[in-house]
Amino acid sequence: MAQPTNTFDTYDSIGEREDLSDVIYNISPTDTPFLSSAAKTKATAVLHEWQTDSLATAVTDNKVIEGDEATNDAITATTRLSNSCQIMDKVIVITGTQEAVDKAGRASEIAYQIAKKAKELKRDLESALCSNNAEVTGSATAARQSGGLRSWVATNDVMGTSGTSGGLGNTAATNGTQRVFTESLLKTVIKSVWNAGGNPTMIMVGPFNKQKLSGFTGNSTRFDAGADATLYTSVDVYASDFGQLQVVPNRFSRDRDAWVLDMDYWGVAFLRDFTMHELSKTGDSEKRQLILEATLESRNEAASGVVADVTTS
Repeated sequence: MAQPTNTFDTYDSIGEREDLSDVIYNISPTDTPFLSSAAKTKATAVLHEWQTDSLATAVTDNKVIEGDEATNDAITATTRLSNSCQIMDKVIVITGTQEAVDKAGRASEIAYQIAKKAKELKRDLESALCSNNAEVTGSATAARQSGGLRSWVATNDVMGTSGTSGGLGNTAATNGTQRVFTESLLKTVIKSVWNAGGNPTMIMVGPFNKQKLSGFTGNSTRFDAGADATLYTSVDVYASDFGQLQVVPNRFSRDRDAWVLDMDYWGVAFLRDFTMHELSKTGDSEKRQLILEATLESRNEAASGVVADVTTS
């Protein structure tokens, strides 16, 4: 078959309007489970400080003689901890022309980019909180950096060969040899956290080890719901000997770390919350800066633990 001679079709036509959808599709994830679960607190200085304490070890032979003089017990001071507030920002510059022209998918380029950069900034904060970054106090020529999650947890970390613990937020952990994430490793850390006094409520893992954990059998039997042809293979709540823990995948934490967290003992202290302001106008463009200043508050690292150095593929 062929077109008749002199048929005028869309290939010959001039002036057809473009078919551009008025919707912009973006599937980039914005869920931040650690940030959303941690307490939000207020910092009042660039060095945020807090105190921790602990009870004396329980003794089985606490007994005194009738009528005896009281003996003074030893008193230990609290421990003073700190972490530096890290400044994070996103800056946009939009020309006056770009803001004025007719655009598909958004009426204002400035408003669209501000909303987009705000989501990116939230993701950056989640990634920094869950990192192995060591604290950097900063200077006039070096940016401050908050010590991340892995640089704090040292009491209950189970590592691969040659791995070493971080500590106090100012020392990063050393990665060890990776090995497969197993239920035995998970149970070891949960028990260690409980023995240290924690009551963990969350297991936070990357996507690969979320699927690995869903393969743990424990004492359960998987079943096939024949009525609706659904096979249940996911584990979203892990019932341990020491309580139930919600299993949460995190796209922005390190894949090699499987966390056992007591979220009552983690906070995010904001010196400056998420804010946006205009930068000075120097030409035919509009400038906006989104900024925050915050740090991770480890209220007691022994309340959490980590199976470190797990394989990720």
